[in-house]
Amino acid sequence: MSPALQQSVVLENGFARNFPELSISWAAEEPPAPELLVLNERLARELGLDPEYLRSAEGISVLTGAHPPEGATPVAQGYAGHQFASYSPRLGDGRALLLGELRGADGNLRDLHLKGSGRTPFSRGGDGFGAVGPMLREYILSESLHALGIPTTLSLAVTATGNGVLRESRLPGAVLTRVASSHLRVGSFQYARALDDPDLLHRLADYAILRHHPEAGEAERPHLALFDAVVADQATLIAQWMLVGFVHGVMNTDNMTISGETIDYGPCAFIDAFDPAAVFSSIDAQGRYAYRNQPVMAEWNLARLAEAMLPLFDDDEDRAVELAMESLRTFRTRYSEAWSAGMFEKLGLPPATGVESRDQPAHDLVEATTALLAASGADYTSFFRALADVARGERAVARTLFADPAPFEDWAGRWLALGPDPAGLDRINPAYIPRNHLVEEALEAATGGDLEPLNHLLEAVSAPYDVRPGLERYGTGAPTEFGPYVTFCGT
Repeated sequence: MSPALQQSVVLENGFARNFPELSISWAAEEPPAPELLVLNERLARELGLDPEYLRSAEGISVLTGAHPPEGATPVAQGYAGHQFASYSPRLGDGRALLLGELRGADGNLRDLHLKGSGRTPFSRGGDGFGAVGPMLREYILSESLHALGIPTTLSLAVTATGNGVLRESRLPGAVLTRVASSHLRVGSFQYARALDDPDLLHRLADYAILRHHPEAGEAERPHLALFDAVVADQATLIAQWMLVGFVHGVMNTDNMTISGETIDYGPCAFIDAFDPAAVFSSIDAQGRYAYRNQPVMAEWNLARLAEAMLPLFDDDEDRAVELAMESLRTFRTRYSEAWSAGMFEKLGLPPATGVESRDQPAHDLVEATTALLAASGADYTSFFRALADVARGERAVARTLFADPAPFEDWAGRWLALGPDPAGLDRINPAYIPRNHLVEEALEAATGGDLEPLNHLLEAVSAPYDVRPGLERYGTGAPTEFGPYVTFCGT
């Protein structure tokens, strides 16, 4: 029998209490006319919270931070970060607040966090608010990645505030309430290191071990074991992004979590036509965070984490550097193994025996697959989804994805010769992702007060592998008139 759902929210304040050096006590601005736009009832129940309570006036006041629960200590977290390779020593939550830690029905501790709740001491001239569109974008994209089995922060609710937010035009304001294993980032360690307080750095690493990798605490060098675990988690996470065609768009070090969860869905998107150089962010003019660059950028960020943690690895700096490099060098192998294993699954082939087995025909086929898609610009998601039919002898849908079907036919012959198993293909290749044109349609409608397109899109992406009648338009690529896609971070 499941435990009773709570008719209130009870928060702990471990981070605020233990790290006054990395946080500033602050209060959210009270919205003049809060209106709940969307509530993640599944997540609420997983957290042991009663959705009906969260829909009440009292619950909404908690979700917006207007009236935090008794005992809560809302703080703006401080962190540093390399933003597009330029180091900023003091970033922090400029429009966000950590309300506290929530112990869910499963006993696990999670952060309850606001985004768009007003100015903080870290705002650096910004207004601290969020608009309806960007807050709902994070809700849609985080729900999609969660349904695809990819680690991510989760959105609990989006609440309209009744305030206008001035961007290119005046837009309706909103607050996102999100949940994470924690909001510790690479930038958190960079900030702690910059304060030149060895005890603080040590305490922060111990806290990260306690929250995310308790097994590291048993190691001979626990802080090096923590770094090893973060490297491994990030290698797997980035491979998962790449396998579904997700482009984060702003992989700064303040946007890389220690937990290995995806965070901060700003100018993000899924690729439609396969393009390794795909960039969607309006501010990424040089393509630093392009689709194909994401593994390299993750490794670069991890190198910055190693620099920040260096004093924890060994008292001798040369030895500390050696240990850090030894761990960091495992990233490429771990990523390659995760990517290779994922591609074998997507192609319905037996597991690879290792990344060194480059002479295997199956490894050659993986490379041929990405080459085929890059040369043709075929729709990435639709191609893999069509493979189950191809394996059963039905190629009509797959052929329509190629202007010239001949290269596909050649590829399909090679693939079928390897004996793919059609049974698992539909379980690993989604039918529905947040198609960019449908995301924009939903956000534009919601900004105007119509939530129906949003709800339909959420229905599709929340069960991405299950084809359902009436959702046909959610399983096809963008129309040609949609044109090149550009996203904005919303600040």
